[in-house]
Amino acid sequence: MFGLVLMVRMVDTDNKQMEITDAMGLKSIIHVDMDMFFAAVEIRDNPALANKPLIIGALPDERGVVSTCSYEARKYGVRSAMSIKEAYRRCPGGHYMHPNMKKYKEASDQIHVIWNTYTDAIEYISLDEGYLDVTGSLRLFGSAALIGQEIEERTHRETGLTCSVGIGYCMTAAKLASEEKKPDGFFEIPTPEFYRNLIMDRNVRILFTVGQKTAEKMEGIGINTVRDILGRRQKVIDMFGKHGEQIVELAQGIDSREVTPWFSSEAKSIGREQTFQTDISDRSYLKSALLLLAKELSTKTRMSSIYAQTITLKVTFADMKSITRAKSGEPTNHVNDIHDVACSLLDGVERRSIRLVGITLGNLTEERFHQFSLEDIGTASKAQRKDKLDDNLLILQRKFGAGIIKTGHELEAEQQVFPESRKAADQEKKEL
Repeated sequence: MFGLVLMVRMVDTDNKQMEITDAMGLKSIIHVDMDMFFAAVEIRDNPALANKPLIIGALPDERGVVSTCSYEARKYGVRSAMSIKEAYRRCPGGHYMHPNMKKYKEASDQIHVIWNTYTDAIEYISLDEGYLDVTGSLRLFGSAALIGQEIEERTHRETGLTCSVGIGYCMTAAKLASEEKKPDGFFEIPTPEFYRNLIMDRNVRILFTVGQKTAEKMEGIGINTVRDILGRRQKVIDMFGKHGEQIVELAQGIDSREVTPWFSSEAKSIGREQTFQTDISDRSYLKSALLLLAKELSTKTRMSSIYAQTITLKVTFADMKSITRAKSGEPTNHVNDIHDVACSLLDGVERRSIRLVGITLGNLTEERFHQFSLEDIGTASKAQRKDKLDDNLLILQRKFGAGIIKTGHELEAEQQVFPESRKAADQEKKEL
């Protein structure tokens, strides 16, 4: 379902682009990637952090990795997923801080509301990155370029953040385009020919799925650029098999992948995890963390009108040993059902320090059914009222974001799991 359409453009150049796209059978894909997202949110809310090497993740004396960092920090060689100890070795003068996931999730919800205006074919890669297939939206909004420019402008105006937008005829082209002009960039790769001309003499690492080890193997036989791949196609296929075939296709600009929302019929499961800065043994704290995970999963499944028949709890102990416990039953997507099952599974887990908890919803289905018993007859009207309330809440969430309404229980859980968010909120109140 598309969001509110404010106007329909009738521009000759847009119509010509649509005619060319239709004739060639190409898609119109947009890739949006927020610029240094976590760090950007912190700088937006505290301008004193601007132009400083800001590292989000853990503090230098804690275990953990870099979640993201500002461009100033990247000049020192700091990057995402680097151990915090290594980041501190490279940038001892940086400003280190814990992530405020509650704040980042709220910003992400705002961004997703903007994206949902233009298409419902969205594949979310993370809180701050996603692919949009707007092929079916062109006649409503004009060209993909106009949609991309609007997304970029609205993101800055409505959230105070910047993003890089890439327009392409396939997912690979769109992703490459978004990386061409980062940060706060805009670029378009309209055809396979344009794509090939752009990357022909670049290193093989430019291609999707070509990692460091694959690149080293190719470089070992003198294949260094995309042009080299196209000149020695059979050699690449012989060396890497099916992966080699994919590499050759990508070098030619061929990518048949579809933008696939995670809730599509092909999706088998969806999960979320929470890693703690310090090991946790407090079961109340752990159950609060599970509530926040259950809330996020419930919102996503409800917005997609799908239900889970299996709920799986994942626990990683302080010694890094991981276990899973699962329970199957009638399809559900309600936060209380998910949370109750996860907590009951946690109660059956050995009581010792835990560093990570996660919930995965499996056996997803678009059909909801219930095995009625005689006891259910008297509660039917109550269940109908609850469903009506849920439907109304869903309307508000689609329009204003997933975090528009929270229960007292959820607010208490946030304050317990993310106390820094509470402190920040109290500070803001004092300043006001």
